[in-house]
Amino acid sequence: MRVLITGAGISGLAAARALLAAGHDVTVLERSPELRDGGYAVVLWPNGTAILRALGTDTAGVERPLTGVALRSSSGRPAMTVSTGGLEAAYGAPTIAITRRDLVTRLADGVSEERVHFGARAVRVLDGDGDVRVVTEDGREFTGDLLIGADGANSAVRAHVAGSEAKARARPTGAATWQGLIPAPFHLDDRFTMYMGREGSIGMTPVADGRVLWLIDLEQPTGEGHDDPASALPLLRRGYAGWAPQVRGLLDALTEDDLALYPHRRHYPPLHWWRGRCVLIGDAAHAMPPILAQGVSQAMEDVAALANALADAAGAAGPGGEPDLGSALAAYARARNKQAAKAGDGATGSIATSGPRTLLQTDTMMRLARLIPRRAPTAMFERIIAGIAHDPGGPGAHAVAGPEGAGSDTADR
Repeated sequence: MRVLITGAGISGLAAARALLAAGHDVTVLERSPELRDGGYAVVLWPNGTAILRALGTDTAGVERPLTGVALRSSSGRPAMTVSTGGLEAAYGAPTIAITRRDLVTRLADGVSEERVHFGARAVRVLDGDGDVRVVTEDGREFTGDLLIGADGANSAVRAHVAGSEAKARARPTGAATWQGLIPAPFHLDDRFTMYMGREGSIGMTPVADGRVLWLIDLEQPTGEGHDDPASALPLLRRGYAGWAPQVRGLLDALTEDDLALYPHRRHYPPLHWWRGRCVLIGDAAHAMPPILAQGVSQAMEDVAALANALADAAGAAGPGGEPDLGSALAAYARARNKQAAKAGDGATGSIATSGPRTLLQTDTMMRLARLIPRRAPTAMFERIIAGIAHDPGGPGAHAVAGPEGAGSDTADR
């Protein structure tokens, strides 16, 4: 099958690797003149890392293994911890932190250069007459049997699938994240640590080469210059002056060049997954806040579910038969819709940045959290992942592996 993919980011390159391994003819259209490897870092829980491994993606030397999550009050008192050991045993894969640059580069290693067309911004989708065509901004036209929209929250393909620009838009949640990646100003253990208070939360994740991914979740700033780092940094230092020494130490180590503002947006249910010969994955299907660190893992789940649905349709058609593409895309949507909606709900509602719910994040409530049985937070987190991820005992990640289980590492180098 001829497959077109718009977007050479994480989800687009992962889909390319999976479908090349399955024997499809893949063309990737990327609007930028080169790989979009900017950004900071991401965390993949074991469900996402398992699929990444099945794709044959080698992240050795650039990943930082994590052992869990430590939740602390704004003053630094321990509240609860979550271990990812059980999930790692179930999925046979670790929890990792990795920079976006390294992840995109390693994914791109499995897709030959001639398959990726840069400077190819999709502006029009023509779906019908037995194929789908994409017209780019510079007038080029590409034809395929299937179009996968992996071009982010502002996806051109999503507008076609949803039926209108208005339905396609991801809506603001009212929260935002200041974030960055810097050399760690102090020692970090091998966990993602989050400090919580009425103002929101501050997270720190160790990354390879002694760096830290830091995140400040807060009510979205408003007014003129609200996204100006030079103005924001002194305000952040004053606003969090009473927080833990580690938080103050982080803010003291920052310069205005280290800050970037990420407004939270979300595609609320009902989610739009496919129409005709067009289907969506990743942020194009279900943009969500970065809370819970499920964005990339959910994109990996999309890739595995789509590859699995297409493989099932090809198997049902038999040798030389024409697979039922509509049934395959409907099966993919059924497999992912509830999980992605749950992930979006969790990412939107797990941290409060304003309103009465912030009372649950005070030092007093954080102290009460220490009364919870030690195993309970880990069990709760495992249940959350079970509700938004593939069954580790089912087809899941195996759908994206090649005939020898090596994924697209053996194809299209």
